[in-house]
Amino acid sequence: MTTRYSKHLPGFVFLSDLLLLNIALYNSHFIKFNTFRPENTSVTFILLVNIAWVVVSALSRSFYVFRPLLLRDNINKFLLTLIYHLLCVFAIIYFFKIFNISRAEVMLSYTIFFALVVAQRSALFFFLDYIRKKGYNHRQIVIIGDQNIAQRLVKSFSQHPEYGYDLSDFISEKEMAGMTEDALVQQLIEKAPNEIFICYKQMNTELLNRLVKMGDTYLIKIKVVSDLILSNNYAQLVNYDNVPVLHLNSHPEIGLKIRLLKRSFDILFSSTVMVTGAPVFFVLYIVTRLTSKGPAFFRQERIGKNEKPFYIYKFRSMRVNAELAGPQLSKDNDPRITKWGMIMRKARLDELPQFWNVLKGDMSVVGPRPERQYYIEQIVEKTPSYRKLLRVKPGLTSIGQVHYGYAENVDQMCDRVRYDLLYLQNISLNSDLNIILKTVKVMVQGKGK
Repeated sequence: MTTRYSKHLPGFVFLSDLLLLNIALYNSHFIKFNTFRPENTSVTFILLVNIAWVVVSALSRSFYVFRPLLLRDNINKFLLTLIYHLLCVFAIIYFFKIFNISRAEVMLSYTIFFALVVAQRSALFFFLDYIRKKGYNHRQIVIIGDQNIAQRLVKSFSQHPEYGYDLSDFISEKEMAGMTEDALVQQLIEKAPNEIFICYKQMNTELLNRLVKMGDTYLIKIKVVSDLILSNNYAQLVNYDNVPVLHLNSHPEIGLKIRLLKRSFDILFSSTVMVTGAPVFFVLYIVTRLTSKGPAFFRQERIGKNEKPFYIYKFRSMRVNAELAGPQLSKDNDPRITKWGMIMRKARLDELPQFWNVLKGDMSVVGPRPERQYYIEQIVEKTPSYRKLLRVKPGLTSIGQVHYGYAENVDQMCDRVRYDLLYLQNISLNSDLNIILKTVKVMVQGKGK
């Protein structure tokens, strides 16, 4: 079938993003002011946002779509660009003292823009996946080197037609041994592939350097394939001067971009909840004080990232001195829980003060729930892999809380660990947003306890 190279795709995505940005800007203005015609301040804001987006997007290259198609990674990169753009716009607004811009309009614009781009990227990836499976938008590749490694690579490509690779030729080590380097290079140039995959257990350094230079000259991507089989492990390439080293882990490392993205989201989300939800906090505080003796807030030491202890805050849902007999987990019909505390727990409203923990940096909005040292020691004894969860910030909500719920004993806590370990392997802002939405559903349905 006809093959095509996606040289026009980045430009299309860039212009599409810019169009969606303006759709979001004008629609948010209409929602706020009931007109599509912006006044002077809004015109300045729209112009500022467009210029900033062109610059930030061009620097981050968020409009590039790479193979293999990974929607989550692409959305994460876009979100990081969106945060940089938001910070850039706020900095310009502050510098030029443009303070009469509606904050509601700004937040609504970014919310609509994000939703539109998620829909656009999802549709684009579905389309690319579909046409590549049909044989279009493919890249021609040549594989050279070890036959066993090459066979594994070809098998992987055949199992994933959405990668969009067509094998033009395979040159084995035996064939390469019977030709000069000049003949090999000339043969590769004549094939004119888009990419060359080098499958070698031991690579001739001089030949590799020559192939890389050839790739630069003829715009051919050069990729080296290792003979390692990593199964479910994760690899990160680390360069020690001129020595490339694969760093292997049983779970993916959380990169700086993801950490920055999560922290920025935590600050923005927790600040928004605490400011807009202030009346709710006040009502909960008053009702808690009036319905039972004792303070409205409850604090307890928990273990956070890297086993650092911190104090977690909640609205008090139990009677004072509920643990005089020692640490205890709550259970159904627990006599220690007040009537008002039972209502708060059903909707998980008692957890709201933990947004202060998130703002301080002790916790994240989404992450494994923090436990007390007393229970951690028992969990680790039965499930040693729990220690992996102590490498990340604990969360106000978690995939374990959503899919498993509260645990009434250590065995149940160990069962819940497997959900949080799955989250550890797939940390992204997409999964965090999904968990937040599911948490809101649990709160509305009153399924907490």
